[in-house]
Amino acid sequence: MLKTRLGSYLGKRLILPDQPDFDEVRTVWNQMIDRRPAAIAQCQTAEEVSRCVIEAKSEGLAVSVRGGGHNIAGTAVGEGALMIDMSLMRDVVVDLDNRLVTVQGGATWAEVDAATQAHGLAAAGGVVSSTGVAGLTLGGGFGWLARQHGLAVDNLLEVEMVLASGEIVSVSDETLPDLFWAIRGGSGNFGVATRFTFRLHPVGPEVLFGPTFFALNDAGTVLRNYADRAPRLSRRACVWANLMTAPPAPVLDESVHGTMVLTLMQFHLDPVAGIDDLTALYGGVEPLGSALMQRPFVEAQSFLDEAYDFGARNYWRAHNHRELTPDLIDYLVKEARNLPTPESELLICQLGGAISDIEDAQTAFPHRQILFVSTPGVRWRDPADDERVVGWLKQVSREISRHAVPGAYVNFIAESGGGASAAYGSNLARLQAVKKKYDPDNLFRVNQNVEPAEAG
Repeated sequence: MLKTRLGSYLGKRLILPDQPDFDEVRTVWNQMIDRRPAAIAQCQTAEEVSRCVIEAKSEGLAVSVRGGGHNIAGTAVGEGALMIDMSLMRDVVVDLDNRLVTVQGGATWAEVDAATQAHGLAAAGGVVSSTGVAGLTLGGGFGWLARQHGLAVDNLLEVEMVLASGEIVSVSDETLPDLFWAIRGGSGNFGVATRFTFRLHPVGPEVLFGPTFFALNDAGTVLRNYADRAPRLSRRACVWANLMTAPPAPVLDESVHGTMVLTLMQFHLDPVAGIDDLTALYGGVEPLGSALMQRPFVEAQSFLDEAYDFGARNYWRAHNHRELTPDLIDYLVKEARNLPTPESELLICQLGGAISDIEDAQTAFPHRQILFVSTPGVRWRDPADDERVVGWLKQVSREISRHAVPGAYVNFIAESGGGASAAYGSNLARLQAVKKKYDPDNLFRVNQNVEPAEAG
């Protein structure tokens, strides 16, 4: 039995449903996720991960993998699956001579940023530092540095991975190029990534970063100017737009707190010269207030952590856009008045730049020519509100989809499973062929699942 064999191997690091800490360990970022795995294995080495994979396969159990546990769909935990918890594997080692960083599969971006910024270097990661390195990277991974340096997967050089067979392999362009192609955007479909090696870039230590707030009555004007100018911004800049409830920020008059506003969250690698690039996005509109200033890069990376902290119920949708049309902007501004909770938002993420330098087929991530991703999201605390807030979100998503192009960023798909076509697009057939080769029994299926190609 799994309990007997893995229990004798892992000891107290095999956590079963009847143990007092089981509920705490199975809990992930999104409080809507309430799945009960068959067992939780807290691994410390790739060899332990391998043993767990072999045992799960022999018992006919699916395998889920918890890195940071931040995925919106809760893919870290599967009902009745063996959950491999990587939270004890968090080492980060910087190679200064070669400008590389090696990161274990349970580390968060906060740990990577702290280690690399000690040397004035950074890896291209996300925008919330409590996010796990593994999940964000395997799905593609975009953040403040993406327009200058590309996605996380564009800076990935090598991955240590445990395959469905239990074999521990080094995956790179030189060793297993077909698998290396697949894991750069194909999410956790092909094995358990236990170690990553990334290219580093000189960054900071100071950058220009912060939010600038605009009255909702001015939001349409600012967003139309943003839609026109943002794609032509310096690649050293990245600006996300958000229709949201104004926080109690010191830069805002108290009368603004709790009202609907447009926020431009602005990032620029040039802490002084970048100001002209960013203020040009305002279209001559006077802000309500701004906290745009020189900050340490690590502060910019963690600025949004509290807004997306653990403990809330979350649901969102993601839509790809090659442009932000006037009709879409008008709709978003109108719908902002109907946000169902103070933590809900209508978010627009900026892509382009170095991301678009690579062809869609070059990595499994297929959304290279997308310039914006709109992410309407609801966030709330009371389960009694589920139907109301999720219903609003789905209605809004249907309308936004009329102004979008096909596809969705895999890390932003809120339902577990069923999103493979949107996530992987024209690369899906090739991913299915790789899946058949490395995971023919679909052991790793607690995800936006790529099913193995059918024989022939």
